[in-house]
Amino acid sequence: MDKQIENYVELAIRKGINIQKGQILIINSPVETYDFSRKLAEKAYELGASEVVIHWSDEVCTKYRYLYGKEEIFDIFPDWQRESIEYYRKKGAAFISVYSSDPDILKDVDKERVARYQKVRSLALKEHYNEMMGNSNQWCVISVPTKAWAKKIFPELEEEAAILEMWKLILKIVRADKENPILEWEKHLNRLKRRIDYLNNKKFKKLIYKNSFGTNLEIGLPEGHRWISGGEKSKAGIDFVANIPTEEIFTMPHREKVNGTVVSSKPFIYAGNIIDDFSFIFKDGKIVEYSAKIGKEILGNLLDMDEGARYLGEVALVEYDSPISKSEKIFYNTLFDENASCHLALGSAYPICIENSNEQSEQELKARGVNNSLIHEDFMIGTSDMEIIGVDVDGKEIILMKNGNFLFDPTLS
Repeated sequence: MDKQIENYVELAIRKGINIQKGQILIINSPVETYDFSRKLAEKAYELGASEVVIHWSDEVCTKYRYLYGKEEIFDIFPDWQRESIEYYRKKGAAFISVYSSDPDILKDVDKERVARYQKVRSLALKEHYNEMMGNSNQWCVISVPTKAWAKKIFPELEEEAAILEMWKLILKIVRADKENPILEWEKHLNRLKRRIDYLNNKKFKKLIYKNSFGTNLEIGLPEGHRWISGGEKSKAGIDFVANIPTEEIFTMPHREKVNGTVVSSKPFIYAGNIIDDFSFIFKDGKIVEYSAKIGKEILGNLLDMDEGARYLGEVALVEYDSPISKSEKIFYNTLFDENASCHLALGSAYPICIENSNEQSEQELKARGVNNSLIHEDFMIGTSDMEIIGVDVDGKEIILMKNGNFLFDPTLS
């Protein structure tokens, strides 16, 4: 396993962010994953990074802050924190985030405090998030086991055994158990690219979703939309992989052309809370009704973040028989769950998903159907009986997915 963990470290640094000689690396890491984050730092220096800066976080102390902090601190995001992040982005740094949170960490805290702070933080970092969503710099999100997360996934095991099983599962999913993980990822990214080439050539004007959960949704796609897969390029032309693992191909919906009902298929984790068994009704792109059996208050706070939060920013296709889905685990971690299921995202669209976005203002992009928001939150809708139909500009219907899996397979051509 030590060898596989080293493979994972190398994969993240060499393939995930593709660190360049003389480049700064920023690592956002929980304190619990300090050992793995140190390995990331060492590998980055080994491959030529000029400096590695680690921004540590502690979700337990974050919980204490929400429970015991003074009321006024939840309406403030310090300038120095924003300036630090922006400083490194403008210096051309690469960013790795280790996302390994306890899904239940904030279930007992004041939801209104969480909502207020999430909003003030998002407002303060809006420019940074917009730039990163436009691939101004290389970025990559990965996950490694933590005690609370491992116990959530393997509740029947003792803590040490749960962590061990979690490591085995993650290393297999990210292909770090292979003899040459980098080569395996090259093959995987090529398969995804052939799929997006197929969809980009078709130039569908809308997608129609149906399944037995109650999803019956029509999603219009904007003119000039582009499908993207796991392999991306920064504005400087540097290849990187934003998510490890990744199984999705994605684009943006037209902001005002989403209609019908969509029902969740997996829990959704937001701000340390679980939202589950939820659904949305869309009219002309906007969520006009919503329900949730678990976490409705949290979901409502999210939808009220700003005007764009009730519109979609991403539509992503993932096979039901993807490697993560075959693990038959709910990970309570968006990075893994979104790559096991077709999903949508509330909030901002990725500007890279529409042609000539760099040349246009926010208002011009909005006129083309691009949504903008303080949030971008993925939620899962894929099922074993999902059917997705693509409709081209001539009105011809082509079944893209049946029983949750692709019917077209350009990977074999």
